[in-house]
Amino acid sequence: MTTLTVRIWQVSVLAGLLLLWWLATDRSPILSDVVGSPALVAERLWSLTISGEIFHHFGITALEALLGFVAGSLLGATTAFTLAFIPFLRRLLDPLIGVFAVVPRIVLAPIFMVWFGLGITSKAALVTVVVFFIVYFNVDAGLRNVSSALIDRARVMGAGRLGLVREIYVPASVVWILSGLRISVGFAFLGAIVAEYLGANVGLGSLIATAQSLNDPNAVMAGLIVILLTVTPLDRFLTRVEKRAMAWRG
Repeated sequence: MTTLTVRIWQVSVLAGLLLLWWLATDRSPILSDVVGSPALVAERLWSLTISGEIFHHFGITALEALLGFVAGSLLGATTAFTLAFIPFLRRLLDPLIGVFAVVPRIVLAPIFMVWFGLGITSKAALVTVVVFFIVYFNVDAGLRNVSSALIDRARVMGAGRLGLVREIYVPASVVWILSGLRISVGFAFLGAIVAEYLGANVGLGSLIATAQSLNDPNAVMAGLIVILLTVTPLDRFLTRVEKRAMAWRG
């Protein structure tokens, strides 16, 4: 199946979903009060764009997601590489990381708000935790899959610890790293929005929470559409990078 055919099918499916949404809400006022209607959502999105309000909210959410994404990615990758080379630390910290990984992230949001306030810092902290575990477990899986025979061969040839990282571990785990980053993008925005939803006066999560309290489903859907329009291109970009990395590795 060619790329053009896939694109045609994707556009057709999207158009079908929009048509189904329009028909369902047009026939059911009750459903329209829950999920809004396409025309009113587009109108609300346009008014938010013209006023510039949506850019203000989006900028805050994007900043929180970016800060947490970068911090979580660096911490996750660094921790995975560190534990891979220090067995004592792995035995000490691996069980603790596994325990903390199952703690619901939403429980941490109020705690971070108490520690860091209702500003950007608390939201970025939650995103950092969310991204950390995703990247850590992906990088750790990549490092565990490195062939021991390949490592032994490199050591026989005189490769030190730094040489093993540069020549063996990084190339072998790059696909896993990119996979973790791709997955983390969506969760970074999700973490920021959830934190804003629970307590903030600016950001897409705050916009959605306010719209929900005012029983305005059209504004809620407008906020969700902005999120989708942001995350989808980023996901596709990282997917392409990941495929190129797989081809390079092969």
